[in-house]
Amino acid sequence: MKEQLKQIICEAIDSKKDELNNISQEIWKNPELSFEEFKAHNFLTEFLEKEGFSVSRKTPLETSFIAKYGDCTRGIKVGVICEYDALPGVGHACGHNLIAEAGIGAALGLKAAMDSNKDLKMNLIVYGTPAEEGGNGKCLMIEKGVFDEADICMMSHPAPYEIPNPLWLAIDSYRVIFKGKTAHAAAAPWEGINALDAAVACYNNVSMLRQQMKPTNRIQCTIVDGGERPNIIPERAEMVWDLRTQKDEDLTILLKQWMECAKGAAKSTGCEVEFIKDCLTCLSLNTNQVMIDLYMENAKSLGVPFEDDHMRELLQASTDMGNVSAMKPSIHPCFKIKSEETNHNHGFTKAAGSEESQLPTLNSAKSMAMTAIDIVCEEGLLEKVQKSFEDSKPSAL
Repeated sequence: MKEQLKQIICEAIDSKKDELNNISQEIWKNPELSFEEFKAHNFLTEFLEKEGFSVSRKTPLETSFIAKYGDCTRGIKVGVICEYDALPGVGHACGHNLIAEAGIGAALGLKAAMDSNKDLKMNLIVYGTPAEEGGNGKCLMIEKGVFDEADICMMSHPAPYEIPNPLWLAIDSYRVIFKGKTAHAAAAPWEGINALDAAVACYNNVSMLRQQMKPTNRIQCTIVDGGERPNIIPERAEMVWDLRTQKDEDLTILLKQWMECAKGAAKSTGCEVEFIKDCLTCLSLNTNQVMIDLYMENAKSLGVPFEDDHMRELLQASTDMGNVSAMKPSIHPCFKIKSEETNHNHGFTKAAGSEESQLPTLNSAKSMAMTAIDIVCEEGLLEKVQKSFEDSKPSAL
């Protein structure tokens, strides 16, 4: 039965390939920033309703949704996750249009399998999750208990490489505000307290800290406010910082070290310093080994080669999917699309909208759906998934 259902999944996704491409193109041509994905939200919810899903719009966020298929009273609850927000200036340079397409494709394949066998003990939940690129929408949805009912969760992400178990890092984001005192920069600079000097000192302190950091840690920043005019001593300076680590427990240590750099800069310049947490902490990704092995086996059956694992250490980023993987058995593989540039570049934006990206996106959709069917159909497999999850749970921050 399992192999027959997998065939039904693949045929259903292939039969919908034009509509799935239309989903991708519609989102790609209308890039929307975090929490502003109104067109994508409406387009996706209308499509799912047309396909027979029960859709709860604006749940629990304005541009999120939950779409269900099945009687929800028995069987394994499979969560499929879609993203659809874009980046400022470069549009869909992270390929979230393809993430949405792959998620919807997997959902359509699973729906076809459920329709073909009424005894199939599963329920399907499609989660529309906004603001992955800024705002951590999944974290906000977790706070509302959105993912509680799912037994497993899955999504996939386009990249220049095929990496089933990518390194998605834990991340914390902060705004740091230094407060000083204005003065005439030429007539009486000694009367001022220079907040920009504090920001520069903080930047330099962190640069020195990097010499003693673990090579797997990452710290980046921008100065978003450094004063108005050079003839006025700046009384305010603001920086935005991202701190990333491979392990969740390392983030706590790095955060403390970084704060001491900022406090030292404030003390040396006579400024006050304020720390403002920019968004909820994203945890590192806990890929479920049983599930990803199934995904790879299914993808290989479609002719997908896995030759890029050596790039795993180089292609590192962060995602709020890490927080989902901390509470539910999850996978978040990267599937390869043809691109000369990595994510968050103009070249990747072009690749995400190309016809060439359709086959790998559909293959990933099929692989996710077939993985879910394996877990639903093979007795005892869900228990193995859950044991793997319990054994690999990350430490809480």
